Amino acid sequence: MKDTPTVGIVSLGCPKALVDSERILTRLGAEGYRISKSYEGADVVIVNTCGFLDSAREESLAAIGEAIEKNGRVVVTGCMGHEAERIHAAHPDVLAVTGPHQYEEVIAAVHEAVPPAHDPFVDLVPPEGLHLTPRHYAYLKISEGCSNTCSFCIIPALRGPLASRPAAKVLAEAEALVRAGVKELLVISQDTSAYGRDIRYAPTTFRGREVNARFLDLARELSTFGAWVRLHYVYPYPHVDAVLPLMAEGKVLPYLDIPFQHASPRVLKAMRRPADDEKVLDRIRAWREIAPDLAIRSTFIVGFPGETEEDFEYLLDWLGEARLDRVGCFEYEAVEGAPANALGPTVPPEVKKERWHRFMARQQAISRAKQKAKVGRTLDVIIDAVDAAGATGRTRWDAPEIDGTVRLPGETALEVGDIVKARITGADDYDLTASIGYKPAGGGYRPAGRR
Repeated sequence: MKDTPTVGIVSLGCPKALVDSERILTRLGAEGYRISKSYEGADVVIVNTCGFLDSAREESLAAIGEAIEKNGRVVVTGCMGHEAERIHAAHPDVLAVTGPHQYEEVIAAVHEAVPPAHDPFVDLVPPEGLHLTPRHYAYLKISEGCSNTCSFCIIPALRGPLASRPAAKVLAEAEALVRAGVKELLVISQDTSAYGRDIRYAPTTFRGREVNARFLDLARELSTFGAWVRLHYVYPYPHVDAVLPLMAEGKVLPYLDIPFQHASPRVLKAMRRPADDEKVLDRIRAWREIAPDLAIRSTFIVGFPGETEEDFEYLLDWLGEARLDRVGCFEYEAVEGAPANALGPTVPPEVKKERWHRFMARQQAISRAKQKAKVGRTLDVIIDAVDAAGATGRTRWDAPEIDGTVRLPGETALEVGDIVKARITGADDYDLTASIGYKPAGGGYRPAGRR
């Protein structure tokens, strides 16, 4: 093993980029490379960059610099790879620069830096591939790129137009993940509800039957593997309505991650987003009638060019009507090459900051009420961590790393990946406290279930 080549990786940005990193590592692992957890133990380091915002570009350049300082042999890939000249100007010692999902070019650059050993005793990779997430959950990327034209976004320029994967390939990957012990599949893409549009929803054969490359068909098929299925990056198109019965029946998690971005029709039009806020509110109400336990997560931008105080107040009122469960908010940041840069007038930084605080205060009150309503309920909780103080997990309404958690003090006998029934005993603005065993009103100790 001493002569086996080793590779380290720094993965920045979104879960889509994380999946790219996993695919690169899987390919290298199949060729006999070992994965190093430190700069010092790696023969070469791959930095998978993010280039969506100027701040992300600066973070990427800093990460490249750190890798060069601590290792010296660096291959750069990812969204910032389109700016090869800028990367070479800042860090002339990088070995190679490639763009997003250019897997072959990354592998070739690693081969040139450190040739593979091709040792049959180490050329082994599990069928589900190598992953950077914990064993009990995994991201399942169903498409590359995006064909939307949002004025604040340059993802189509970075990653190209929508390119959906055949349904059979997605399902085969999902099945392999579940067989390997994955309990939760997090479905991701740039626009999950547009899945299959570019390939005209073409059917492919999976286990002897045809499956169409459609959002509903894919969700239904994924629900048969016995794992939690969580849908991310869903746009509120009308055909999304058809997935809600699957959530009501417990086949798919009652969770939708929808990037609304704003509510003011005027701002949405400038963003080149769907601008009929009343129809969106009606759709949310209809969804909750079908699946009352539905949780909706979203992100918003405040301080978009031209946003007035009236626009912002409209957003706050809409937020009160929608009563979303999980919400993130960002101050608008100009992105080089985005059409929104030509819009105006710009919102002063102090105004953006003040609006951000008001927005978060409004949502915090909504979140607090929703969290307190869960106290006393017995919920399924998936365990993410266990230490000497107890366990930490998540409900079906919480995605890893971005939503809330459930604290289970003293529950040290659990294992990561367990799904247990826990009684919610306390709540704060974003997180819950629970117990596996509890005393019902009639007295006596009643243990909750575990699987």
